[in-house]
Amino acid sequence: MFETISIDTDRRGVATLTLNRPEKHNALSGVMIAELTTAAERLAADPSVRVVVLAAAGASFCAGADLGWMKAQIEADGATRAAEARRLARMLRALNEMPKPLIGRVQGQAFGGGMGMISVCDTAIAAEGARFGFTETRLGLIPATIGPYVAARVGEAMARRVFFSARLFGAAEAARLGFLSSVVAPEDLDAAVEAEVSPYLACAPGAVAESKALLRRFGPVIDEAAVEDSIRALVTRWESGEAREGVEAFFGRRPAAWVREG
Repeated sequence: MFETISIDTDRRGVATLTLNRPEKHNALSGVMIAELTTAAERLAADPSVRVVVLAAAGASFCAGADLGWMKAQIEADGATRAAEARRLARMLRALNEMPKPLIGRVQGQAFGGGMGMISVCDTAIAAEGARFGFTETRLGLIPATIGPYVAARVGEAMARRVFFSARLFGAAEAARLGFLSSVVAPEDLDAAVEAEVSPYLACAPGAVAESKALLRRFGPVIDEAAVEDSIRALVTRWESGEAREGVEAFFGRRPAAWVREG
């Protein structure tokens, strides 16, 4: 049914939603974005599902945007770019507002949009050795669409440390910043995820859903205005000379014009 993801639900009602493009390090393509949106909406509406684990096949959780998607954006017009950004925003919102606990199981690389997906999880656990980063500014771009969820997850002060430097950081720092609840040895990752899952199976599903919705109302507001602001910011940035230079330099395997030896 799906090309880029899979869903497996066990007898307890624990659904594992798996990013399944391991050969591409689960980079976000247009197809994957659409399929994740559909999957999130279906899982949200399924009364038999009690908990959702967001996982990834292969060596990495999600290495950011698919290269083909990026190439298409640099040649697209503003309306097309806005439409694509809106599709990503809809996916993030569907995951964020899912009325089920959403637990991230993270390994390998988690860059760009991968950080956005971690940020909409209720809790996330990573294997030692995982690497994280908001790499957009290296390309002359900005992490706009994921921005509201990153700010809600870790707050402005913590986000400032990594949001616009494109610096890669490890799992221990990701935990200190608030993106992860814990870091474990790779062989212990499944057990750590299960330890987060099992308490929910003793909870009333409706009470869990209403508690999650209540907490979102108490936290930073991510409404249509905030989403549209992030989309406008991304479209404007895509139209900049820096974005064209950065993306062309990336695909040309050369340093961008602004790179200086440090």
